[in-house]
Amino acid sequence: MADPRERIQMLAGKLQNAMQQVQTVDTQIREIEATIAALEVQAKSRPVYRQIGPLLLEVEDRLVLKEELESTVVTLSQHLQKIQESETEIRELYEEAISSFESQ
Repeated sequence: MADPRERIQMLAGKLQNAMQQVQTVDTQIREIEATIAALEVQAKSRPVYRQIGPLLLEVEDRLVLKEELESTVVTLSQHLQKIQESETEIRELYEEAISSFESQ
């Protein structure tokens, strides 16, 4: 890529995309953690439902549901860490490109 402005614009777009992904995954993690917390305080006598496609189905085993949710949090947390590392790398490249452009 010959034009430094194009490189800066490309990196800015990638950085913005990475930042949006971080926010989205972080929000998903917090939502699932809130769901786990709500599941723990829900009275055992009250039914719990899970959405599967367009249907709401009653959960037979709350423990299995909780384990699935916790596993999802772990997976999303690992994914979040990778995205954050990528964001850091892109930010460094972006800052280097800006510095290089400004020194011309």
